[in-house]
Amino acid sequence: MSGTPIISIVLVMVAAIIGSMGAVFLKMGAEPLRYGIRHALNVKLAAGVGLFLGSSVFYLLGLRRGEVSVLFPMVSVSYVLGAVWSKVFFGEPFTKAKFLGLALILIGVVFVGLGKQ
Repeated sequence: MSGTPIISIVLVMVAAIIGSMGAVFLKMGAEPLRYGIRHALNVKLAAGVGLFLGSSVFYLLGLRRGEVSVLFPMVSVSYVLGAVWSKVFFGEPFTKAKFLGLALILIGVVFVGLGKQ
């Protein structure tokens, strides 16, 4: 294989975005579970599962022509987005330690992406 095409990187980034939103909906859908397992069937939980499955489709499409060693680490962008969504949707704290950790993830993704050349 001779490198990873840009379209594969874009598809994996789309997968990361969709997957991170899936985590938000899973959290929202898990909230009613505190009232019992009978609340497991709810729209938000189903949307979270659907988004995760949908993100897998984009990930698979990206992997078709790309290098796993480049694309798989790029999925970690979903962790960064997950932290942002947790602040936006749930008011979770965004500490200095989290900021530093997320910055290191992004720096790592950039370096791995540079390795595609």
